[in-house]
Amino acid sequence: MQARSHESIIKEAVEMTKDPEFKGYIHDVGGPTADFRRPACDKQLTRGVCTDKQCLFPRPCKNLKATHTDYVKLLRKLREIPGVKKVFVRSGIRFDYVLADKDDTFLRELCKYHVSGQLRTAPEHVSDNVLKLMGKPESNVYKEFCKRFDDMNRQLGLEQYAVPYLISSHPGSRLADAIELAESVRDMGYMPEQVQDFYPTPSTISTCMYYTGVDPRTMEKVYVPSNPREKSMQRALIQYRKPENYDLVKEALLKAGRKDLIGYDRSRCLIAPRKKSADTKTKKKY
Repeated sequence: MQARSHESIIKEAVEMTKDPEFKGYIHDVGGPTADFRRPACDKQLTRGVCTDKQCLFPRPCKNLKATHTDYVKLLRKLREIPGVKKVFVRSGIRFDYVLADKDDTFLRELCKYHVSGQLRTAPEHVSDNVLKLMGKPESNVYKEFCKRFDDMNRQLGLEQYAVPYLISSHPGSRLADAIELAESVRDMGYMPEQVQDFYPTPSTISTCMYYTGVDPRTMEKVYVPSNPREKSMQRALIQYRKPENYDLVKEALLKAGRKDLIGYDRSRCLIAPRKKSADTKTKKKY
């Protein structure tokens, strides 16, 4: 990973302001990992990255120096450019890195200046079984971030939301995990629009698991949902409120033995039973 210099980004922003069609809005100072602006620790400067562990997974490394100082400086410089009305951060925030930073300056300025109602985040799943294979933190970490995000917005008198990006059918995800994700969506109170069915991409551990059925880090077998019907069910579960997904969701719930999620209790059930059409004529018995 390589971070662009302040000079390069500022230069591009200034050029944007010269465009007659520029309205004053820079729509995203983000990227794959927007808030990573420096090496994770001093050791990386001389020895490179560790080969046997990750900086944030499964827990933040004790050598990690989590700071958003450079990112905050960059965002402040962009806000001060004449002609710039608003600078948004719409993608790439590593929420676990935000939590690792004990200084809440970045979170405060993010909420106050750089969010337009919604902040896109990427927990990707809620099942800890799947998250472990993804190399992502446990679901409680994302819940803690959402709590801090909501608290900060409340302090600032703002009504803004963290919108999750979710993935279905990732290696390791069984129907039970997909249903757990659907229940989490139910508890959020709204249906996410950012949904992606897993597809293999080159040079990733997930793709290796997809093709081999084995986690290369442990050499343990991994369940891979490759059947097109099951993949459709897993994706439909995330957006279970869509009428066109009803049959797939019902099939998934019945297959997983979760009839308890079919009913009229909206706080608990995912779908309601379909009403049978009443006969217009009654048969007479003689």
